[in-house]
Amino acid sequence: MSDERQPSPRHFEVIRQEPCFRGFYRLDRVHLRHQLFNGEMGGPISRELFIRHDAVCVLPYDAVRDQVVLIEQFRVGAMEKSANPWLIELVAGLIDKDEQPEAVAHREALEEANLTLAELWPVARYFPSPGGSDEYVHLYLGRCDSEGAGGVFGLAEEGEDIRVHVWPMQQALQAVRDGRIDNAASIIALQWLALNRDEVRGRWS
Repeated sequence: MSDERQPSPRHFEVIRQEPCFRGFYRLDRVHLRHQLFNGEMGGPISRELFIRHDAVCVLPYDAVRDQVVLIEQFRVGAMEKSANPWLIELVAGLIDKDEQPEAVAHREALEEANLTLAELWPVARYFPSPGGSDEYVHLYLGRCDSEGAGGVFGLAEEGEDIRVHVWPMQQALQAVRDGRIDNAASIIALQWLALNRDEVRGRWS
C-alpha cells in the first residue's frame, strides 16, 4: 500500500529547452530534473515535448429529445491503427487566439455543426497525453435544439469536411460500448452525461 502520509514531490528544474521543430505545432527537447518520492532531486533526464494549443471539446445535447449531436470527419492519426479513420467525435477546436474556452465552444459548434448553443455545462479539464504533450482540454456539454440538425459543414479553407449526426443518447452509449466511438473526449463526455443525465434533463428540459 502507498503511504499517503508522505508528501508528494513538488520541485522540478528545467536545465535547458531546445527547439526540434517549428510549424503550426512545436516539438522541443526538454532537459530537466525533478524531485523523487524519497525527497531527493533526481539526475538529469531529457524528454521530447509536443507543444500545441489547448483544445475545447463540446458535446451538444438536446435534453428535451434526449439526443446528442456528434460529428464525423477524417483523422490522419487514425489511418494506420483503425479500419475506418473517419471518426465519430465531439465538436472541437483549438484556442489559437486571445479568446476564452467558452467562446471557442460556441464558435466551433456553429462552424462544424451549424448549431447555436444556448448554454454550456463544464464537464472536465484534463491532459490527454501528458507523457509527451502539454495540450490541455476544456470539455463541455452544450445545450441545443437538435431539430433539423444534420448536413455537411466545416471550413473549406482548412480542409474540413464534417458530417453531422443526431443520435439518441442510448445509441451513442452503445457506440461507446461497441468501440465505434474510440476517442477520449467523446467517451469521457458521453459517460459523464450518462452519470448526470437526470440532473441535466431536470435543468435543461
